[in-house]
Amino acid sequence: MPKTTPSTGTRRTMTAATRAAAKRAERGHRAPEPEASIADRTVLIEAPKNGWEDPPEPSLESFEEDAPPKDEAEAEVHPRGRRLLTLVLGVLLPAALVATAVLGWQYRDGHRTESARTQALTAAQKTAPLVLSYDYRHLDKDFASARTHLTGGFHAEYGKTTKAVVGPTAKKYRAVVKATIAAPATGTPAASVVSASPDKVVVLLFINQVTESTQVSGARVDLNRVRMTMARTDGGWKVSGVDAL
Repeated sequence: MPKTTPSTGTRRTMTAATRAAAKRAERGHRAPEPEASIADRTVLIEAPKNGWEDPPEPSLESFEEDAPPKDEAEAEVHPRGRRLLTLVLGVLLPAALVATAVLGWQYRDGHRTESARTQALTAAQKTAPLVLSYDYRHLDKDFASARTHLTGGFHAEYGKTTKAVVGPTAKKYRAVVKATIAAPATGTPAASVVSASPDKVVVLLFINQVTESTQVSGARVDLNRVRMTMARTDGGWKVSGVDAL
């Protein structure tokens, strides 16, 4: 019998059917794929219609809104801490005031002492020749003038000594004593301050006394060292003591 050749349309239908059967058979023999874990899955999130936007940066106002009110923050301070702070301030403040007062007093005292040194030394250089000099021809005048520069117990002691001893001796021997402060070649009076405080200054003086009397021939010169204590009074610096060294 003659062979029958299938038409072109029939061949295409058979080919498609054959391919479909082959694919079904291949799928039937393929091993099942393991299920993917959640970690292996890729989750797709649909983007918003307006696109992605960065979140707004936090502002100072947002922090201030979150912070507790000032009154509440102060109220949280422990009462013991406040008491301790009050105690410390109560101790430090008086100590600071005392220290300031002491420093102020020391400054004023130092300034007064320096002023006393200068004033007392000048007064001693002026007073020493008057107190240690006299002339038998006018003793009362000389002694009275000297007493105006004296103070305290020395004022009374000087009056008694000149009246009982110095005056009668000077008249008897016609004594004339003239005292001056020694001056070295520099011309500066030999006088210096030994000690000083605002109200009391001790001065060391080198005194030359030239004496003339019927007991000596010519003039006799005595070189003396005298320690003179000066005291502050309402009338200025005056002599409160004289010691021959």
